[in-house]
Amino acid sequence: RRQSTQHQSTPHRSHHPSITMYKLALLVASASAFVSKPLTGVVTRTASTPAMKMAVEDLPGVTSFPGFFDPAGISEGKSEARIKYFREAELKHGRVAMLAALGFVVGESFHPLFGGNIDVPSYIAFQATPLQVFWPLVLAVIAWIEYISIEKFNVPGEGFWTLKPEYENGDLGFDPLGIKPEGAEELKEMQTKELNNGRLAMLGIAGMVAQELVSKSTLF
Repeated sequence: RRQSTQHQSTPHRSHHPSITMYKLALLVASASAFVSKPLTGVVTRTASTPAMKMAVEDLPGVTSFPGFFDPAGISEGKSEARIKYFREAELKHGRVAMLAALGFVVGESFHPLFGGNIDVPSYIAFQATPLQVFWPLVLAVIAWIEYISIEKFNVPGEGFWTLKPEYENGDLGFDPLGIKPEGAEELKEMQTKELNNGRLAMLGIAGMVAQELVSKSTLF
C-alpha cells in the first residue's frame, strides 16, 4: 500500500517525442522574434558603399582643396535620397545667405525708401517702423515657397526627409536670363561656384550679425 501511495503522489511526466519537438519549436519561434531579419527584394544604396561613396565625392561643390570635406561623417550611411535632401538644404541656406549678406551692406549704405529715415544697423532694421507692416507679406511669400517645395519630397512610406530621385537639386524652374549651361561639365562648374559662394556667404552673414551685436552699430 505504501508503494501504491507513493506511485500515485508522483506526477506523471510524458516524454512523447511529438510533444518535446512542439516545445522546442515554440522556443525557437519565440527567440526568432527578437532577431532582426534582412529585407528581401529591397536594395538600399548608402554612402558607406563604395559606389555611393564615389557618387557623393563626385557631387558639385567638391573642389581640389580641401577635396571631399566631411569630417563629421554626415554622409556616412545615408541613402541617395537623404543626400539629396542635405544638398537641397545647403543650397537653400546658401542662397538666402548671399541675399542677406548683400542686403546688410547695401541696406546700410543706400536706403532711400521711406524717406531715408531708417538709418539703423541691419540687425535691428526689421524692427523699425514702417517695415514691421511688411512682415505678414514676407511670411506669406516664404510659406508659399515652402508649400510648393513639398512635391519634391518622397511620401513618408518611402522615407522621411528624402527627395525624389528625379528632382534636380536647386532647380526651381527660374532662369529668366538663361545663364544655365547646356553641358554637364559646365553646369557642374557653375553649381560648384554657387555652392562655394553660398558657403562663404553663410560664414559672412554670421560674422556680420555678430559684429553688429557686439558693436551696436553699422558695419562701416
